[in-house]
Amino acid sequence: MQLVHQSRPVVPRDRLIRLPDVESTTGCKKSTIYLMIGEGRFPKPVRLSARHVAWPESAVLQWVQDRIAAAGAAGSEVSQ
Repeated sequence: MQLVHQSRPVVPRDRLIRLPDVESTTGCKKSTIYLMIGEGRFPKPVRLSARHVAWPESAVLQWVQDRIAAAGAAGSEVSQ
């Protein structure tokens, strides 16, 4: 007799981070972060309540990785 293992689909876990953590992760200050949000160049925060917002950590980390990749691409063009 063979038992069939039933597994649930893996749900990717994310967490919400507040502004001090966003500043620490990106190296940008509050005014720059909100300026970039207004220009559509940074992920928008998630509203937690009337006076609290946070960012999905995955979105902030992806933004950082995109900046690193862009810097690497620009650096390889300069050295050629």
